[in-house]
Amino acid sequence: MINKVILASNSGIRLTILENNNYDVKQYSSGVDEDEIKLSLISNGATPLQIAKNLAELKANRVSSKFSNDVVIGADQTLDLNGKNIDKPKNLEDAKNILHYLNNQTHMLHSAICVSRAGSMISHFHDTCLLKMKKLSDKEILNYLEKIELETMLKYGIYQIEGLGKSLFEKIDGDIDSIQGLPMKQLKPYLDKLS
Repeated sequence: MINKVILASNSGIRLTILENNNYDVKQYSSGVDEDEIKLSLISNGATPLQIAKNLAELKANRVSSKFSNDVVIGADQTLDLNGKNIDKPKNLEDAKNILHYLNNQTHMLHSAICVSRAGSMISHFHDTCLLKMKKLSDKEILNYLEKIELETMLKYGIYQIEGLGKSLFEKIDGDIDSIQGLPMKQLKPYLDKLS
């Protein structure tokens, strides 16, 4: 059983999820230029799920090449609306536009994990959650954006499901850890068997 891992990410929520599952976690940024890689993947026809899987693997392998004896977890998440990858907002106007785009629609969140050792993938998992956003008026969207902090929105994406973001949805079909970016239902049993 593995209880010490390296998380190839600066994500506070992923760190918290691992710590809440009793893992001793060290964080180390992969330094991967996600925007450049996403553009390249999209130009080559990659789906949002393929983007998440590729980025998770790249992050994990890059960090695990520096820590060859340790188990490294790379993770990525993409928001998929009708096959189109929707990026995190860059500013308040961008956030408003994304919420309008998602309004009264069902979208998918693809969360991908890659587990690596010595620079190579040893396993990978993904989980897809479906989220149906309520039909929101312009006023409701603006009220929501006024209530959340810009830093939180830019850091966690358009909504933070464990906070006010939950109120935006009519239906949520998926595991909360997966929605937050780390599918523990798949990862934990694997790590528990790993030595």
